[in-house]
Amino acid sequence: MRFQKLDLNLLVVLDVLLEERSVSRAANRLNLSQSAVSGNLARLREFFDDDILAQIGRSMVPTPLAESLAEPVRDILMQIQATIEAKPSFDPASATRTIRMHASDYVTEVLLARVIREARQLAPGIKVEIDGMDDLVMERLSRGQVDFVITPDNFTHPDHPKEKLFTDTHVAVAWEGNKLVGDTISFDQYMAMGHVLVRFGMRRAPSFDQWFLDRFGYTRNAELFVADFTTVPSMLIGTDLLATMHERLARLYVQRLPLRILPLPIEFPVLTEMAQWHRHFQRDPALIWFRGLMRRLAAEQDAG
Repeated sequence: MRFQKLDLNLLVVLDVLLEERSVSRAANRLNLSQSAVSGNLARLREFFDDDILAQIGRSMVPTPLAESLAEPVRDILMQIQATIEAKPSFDPASATRTIRMHASDYVTEVLLARVIREARQLAPGIKVEIDGMDDLVMERLSRGQVDFVITPDNFTHPDHPKEKLFTDTHVAVAWEGNKLVGDTISFDQYMAMGHVLVRFGMRRAPSFDQWFLDRFGYTRNAELFVADFTTVPSMLIGTDLLATMHERLARLYVQRLPLRILPLPIEFPVLTEMAQWHRHFQRDPALIWFRGLMRRLAAEQDAG
């Protein structure tokens, strides 16, 4: 199909080329030969009267025009996808689909595990892929490569819709045999003790509690860094380390491990976990159903 003398199929090729910045990688993703993709790139160059991708050393770099086209082209393709995939209704019992999402292991443990159990009963044909949090989560959301991101409100993307799932508070957690603390902990003790901290991705993005402390210039004595929340409890066993944990998660683990919960000497803000999705899929019946399932089970958990 052509529009203003442009073959609209070329927009798909342009989108992948601008993401991959490589003819060979784009060809692999598009399941085309390298010569076919090179030919499409030549047609794009002719239509836009621009190199689109310029060879600099061993790399291909988008031109300024190509950079300006990347977001609107992706947006157009996603609108088309949302339009052609839209169904007037959704029957969970007979539906077949994969729902892709990013969430921390904390959210997976305290909410999503229950959501998956319920979804398996109500919609056995629905598959769910849950990946952890990393540096590119919001980029994937904006490109429509994931259906949901579950993240604290202060980390959400400003351009896409979201809704609250649940709130949580923070507590201090220590091994039962830790002799450095009693039933309470002072501010000076808290700052002086060795801490287990969580960092995400290659950029070592901080967790919510670290983000809050950084804003006010508090520096804890960090002695151990781990990549996820559910690793923290076992790192405390047999040590004099301290951790700041989500209360929901901490209460799960004190039932399983010799740990104790202590009130924090700092008043952390309430953590609000949000579900976020791409604006073009706001009316997708399957995603509306899954959002409702998450919202209902979160509310039932709070009530319980």
